[in-house]
Amino acid sequence: MTEHTPDIPLGSWLAKLPDERLVRLLQLRPDLAQPPPSSIAALAGRAQARQSVKAATDELNFLQLAVLDALLVLHADTAAVPVGKLLALIGERAPEKDVLGALDDLKERALAWGDTTVRVSADAGAALPWYPGQVTLEDTSRTGDQIAQLLTELDAAQLEVLKKLVDGSPLGRTRDAAPGAPPDRPVPRLLAAGLLRRVDAETVILPRHVGHVLRGEDPGPTQLAAPDPVVSTTPAADVDAAAASAVIDLLRELDVVLETLSAAPVPELRSGGLGVREVKRLVRVTGIEESRLGLILEVAAAAGLIAAGVPDPEPPDRGGPYWAPTTAADRFTEMSAGHRWHLLACTWLDLPARPALIGTRGPDAKPYAALSDSLYSTAAPLDRRLLLDLLAELPAGAGVDAVTASRTLIWRRPRWSRRLQPGPVADLLREAHSLGLVGRGAISTPGRVLLDQCADDDAAIRAMTRAMPEPIDHFLVQADLTVVVPGPLERDLAKQLAAVATVESAGTAMVYRISEHSVRHALDIGKTAGELHEFFRNHSKTPVPQALTYLIDDVARRHGQLRVGLAASFVRCEDPGLLAQAVAAADGLQLRVLAPTVAVSPVPIAEVLTGLRHAGFVPAAEDSSGTIVDVRARGARVPAPQRRRPPQPVACPNGDILNAIVAVLRKVAAAPFADMRVDSAVTTLLLQRAVRQQSTVVIGYVDAAGVATQRVVSPISVHGGQLVAFDSTSGRLRDFAVHRITSVMSAEDG
Repeated sequence: MTEHTPDIPLGSWLAKLPDERLVRLLQLRPDLAQPPPSSIAALAGRAQARQSVKAATDELNFLQLAVLDALLVLHADTAAVPVGKLLALIGERAPEKDVLGALDDLKERALAWGDTTVRVSADAGAALPWYPGQVTLEDTSRTGDQIAQLLTELDAAQLEVLKKLVDGSPLGRTRDAAPGAPPDRPVPRLLAAGLLRRVDAETVILPRHVGHVLRGEDPGPTQLAAPDPVVSTTPAADVDAAAASAVIDLLRELDVVLETLSAAPVPELRSGGLGVREVKRLVRVTGIEESRLGLILEVAAAAGLIAAGVPDPEPPDRGGPYWAPTTAADRFTEMSAGHRWHLLACTWLDLPARPALIGTRGPDAKPYAALSDSLYSTAAPLDRRLLLDLLAELPAGAGVDAVTASRTLIWRRPRWSRRLQPGPVADLLREAHSLGLVGRGAISTPGRVLLDQCADDDAAIRAMTRAMPEPIDHFLVQADLTVVVPGPLERDLAKQLAAVATVESAGTAMVYRISEHSVRHALDIGKTAGELHEFFRNHSKTPVPQALTYLIDDVARRHGQLRVGLAASFVRCEDPGLLAQAVAAADGLQLRVLAPTVAVSPVPIAEVLTGLRHAGFVPAAEDSSGTIVDVRARGARVPAPQRRRPPQPVACPNGDILNAIVAVLRKVAAAPFADMRVDSAVTTLLLQRAVRQQSTVVIGYVDAAGVATQRVVSPISVHGGQLVAFDSTSGRLRDFAVHRITSVMSAEDG
């Protein structure tokens, strides 16, 4: 291997690459192709721009970034470094083939270039999630617990030094860094404890792991090999069963939320979202814990099942927008369980919000409100897919926990480490389990199919349908008037049971309670005593208790003796004495007796029914033919809003477009003296280099009037598309718009 290969610029190296390598570069870094670069030099300029370099390192793993860190320690940002030196510096921390593979990955992204010697961009250090050298030169012998123990033994002065470094730059300048400094000073004591590292006689640096512990984070990765996240192995059938059970619970709870908001829409805060008091009320009414309720609300809103607006019918107080079910909720409830799951799972995957924050407080000490913009996060969908992609790569049934998953995800995406701590990952795992994508810490079969980009929607729906237990057509009525349902009921049967019994215990095996109130409810909506007796005889696998038979007959005997009609309304009763009692007891209903068995009222029928029930009677509603009818309110609805498109990453042009871009670059390279417009990325790169080197340059400049001139300037800074430079002609600082600069060359060359 030759140790002295000439140092070549990135543009020259790119020009020698085959077309397929350039196409691959544009695929990995789509921002370089938008708009298409005008030349190879322009492409090289963009590839070295700070923002583009930072975006390109987002997807690098710890090994790849560690190789980049080692190259910076070897000063590859200023001169070419032999590959042998890189391998010698990393040593035995990683096999040579892995290091060379990581180096090839950097070259594919044009973050490093060269053959036997390697260069990196001058701004490569800004793309690292740590200070250059903190990985290559750090001491990895201490664990996070050991570092935390050392921190508890420090005095106030030492902690103050560490606090300054963790809040700002990890580099600190102090005379106490010198080897001969007084040993009782805070900095020498921290150096002796290994909580600081000496860079030179006047500079110290805060080790990366110490900074993590001070911020309350898990220490970052130390090994260059990827950690194993698997902590358990479960049969795939058990994973799918757990996921299906979670979906059954989710769909039932979502139905409860929709019914609750339908009956009583919740007012929206002026700032948007739901108030803490309203969320607490929903928790109390629905029986769903707050964190889970927040997830259901956010997913339902993103799926267009609930929205803020003016409901129909409008609440009596008419105080402003309300959160209520949309018209789409009615169609949703008629869909199969598999289709409903698919809509919710896809919505959660692309949800630009973090529901787990609801109820917690932000940096401003204000609580995060449900359904508010404070939960908005474009990174949330990226984190979800990163976690699920990790699980999908594991064997079927391989389970993880929050700690091991966090460590693996941070190794894969060190630049995202703040978002991938064990706490946030635990939230993601909990939400994924609620949506049936994960069961017992492992990805479910429906979840795996849903993530497969080659599979269609129907395949995922079929997978979940197979995972869910077959609906049953029976239940078990107990002597204490409870009904045990040992599995998911057929849809129509579940509706019939819900009409005569209330849920007492939810889960895969649900328990219902039959009471006088629930039986009266069934009679109110038009059921007869005979129909209820037949319903329980036909579907109960256990003998119907005599107590249930007596309860139905007793409530039915008293039910409907008072009849409320639709003619503004009327009350009729075959027992004149009972009617007289009702008229006397319900003063506010303005009942007037027309005949011994008939009275009328100007009050609407719903209010008459409510008033008589509050007075202790059990009336029933009837139509003009005398048939009992259901006159309950149909629930509030708001128009379904247009679903907001989730944030989209920078789209990569297709292969034909990329091949065409590369063909144009080759054509331009073949005609170097063609009249081509100078790319602003190249201009910015040259000006930034002049700022760093404090050199004088000659720029071609076209002012607002279209007059072209040449200026001899000393660049001071380049920011926001503006060059601030000392203009030697006018003798003062001036601002120049970068897009008006037509050329840049060294004053010495001129």
